[in-house]
Amino acid sequence: MISNYTVTGMTCGRCSAHVTEEVSELDGVTGVNVNHETGAMVVESEDRLPFDAIIEAVSEAGDYTVVEV
Repeated sequence: MISNYTVTGMTCGRCSAHVTEEVSELDGVTGVNVNHETGAMVVESEDRLPFDAIIEAVSEAGDYTVVEV
C-alpha cells in the first residue's frame, strides 16, 4: 500500500533523513521517500498504517508537522 503525506518544517537533507529513519521503524513499513524541498513523503507499507503512528514517528524526528494528502 502506498500512502502520501506532506511534512512541514523540514529545512535540509538531514531533516528528511531523520523523518525517513523514524517512519521506517514503524511495523509494516517497507519503504519511505521524503523530499525536504517539497515536503512530500511517500510511505510504502504492507497494510494501511494508523495516522497516529505516522504523526508520532514524524514528531520523534523533530519539530515537524504531517498531514495526509
